[in-house]
Amino acid sequence: MAYKINDGCVSCGSCEGECPVGAISQGDGKYEINADSCIECGACAAACPTGSIEL
Repeated sequence: MAYKINDGCVSCGSCEGECPVGAISQGDGKYEINADSCIECGACAAACPTGSIEL
């Protein structure tokens, strides 16, 4: 199961640079995680200042 960014995202971009496989990109109003590319490492969740990334 891939990580998901919820509506608490403030589009700060902290997560994007932490993803080792480049699965995170800017979407409409918040960042998005490509579920097919996500390796479930949790680096993005640890970097999120709002706690908006969850499994």
